[in-house]
Amino acid sequence: MRLQGRIALVTGASRGLGAAAALAYAREGAHCVLVARTVGGLEEVDDQIKAVGGSATLVPLDVTDGPGIDRLGAALYERFGKLDVLLGNAGLLGVLAPIGHIEPDTFERVMAVNVTANWRLIRSLDPLLRRSDAGRAIFVTSGISRRIAPYWSAYAASKAALDRMVAIYAAESAHTPVRINLYNPGPMRTKMRKQAFPGEDPETVPSPEVHAEALIRLALPSCTINGEWVAGDSAPA
Repeated sequence: MRLQGRIALVTGASRGLGAAAALAYAREGAHCVLVARTVGGLEEVDDQIKAVGGSATLVPLDVTDGPGIDRLGAALYERFGKLDVLLGNAGLLGVLAPIGHIEPDTFERVMAVNVTANWRLIRSLDPLLRRSDAGRAIFVTSGISRRIAPYWSAYAASKAALDRMVAIYAAESAHTPVRINLYNPGPMRTKMRKQAFPGEDPETVPSPEVHAEALIRLALPSCTINGEWVAGDSAPA
């Protein structure tokens, strides 16, 4: 019960890495605030959390709804007065195509989900993280942000922007108890991975659950690293 009594908010919590992280946090005693668009998916994760004796609050919300995120921040303040853990996990691949062939709406939606929504979360929830004795913010990135990959322009650009934004946020927060890091899980057996690699055998890539321990360690009050780009399961013990 390493997160006993702590409040953890997870975006993209209805499936994949978000669902795995939420269940892991709940097992460790955290009350989880689950954010996703899909009500049915949230309810399924809530059932799993209840099955292990945990508790959750379900928030059906599109992360691109900026005013909705602001209202969420206000509601968390009224109910809990703080936030201990923020996992910015919600992400969108968009399409894999030559850069000049991507529709404007698609490019803008990828940037809205992967970058702007996380900025809005920071803007709304940083005051609550600072009210915690050890606020921890983790944002899910990708190795694609650090290499040149043809046809991945929208997703790669969004993750590169996220990396720099979060690094600056961490630098600005270095004098506070809040610690902020990026986590790159690498290939995972998820819906997004299937979209990117439709011919791949999903059994050849790890499940999201293998990242549970690393995401727990990054959420602990004992985690002291700040502004790091953490790959795979190399989060500090």
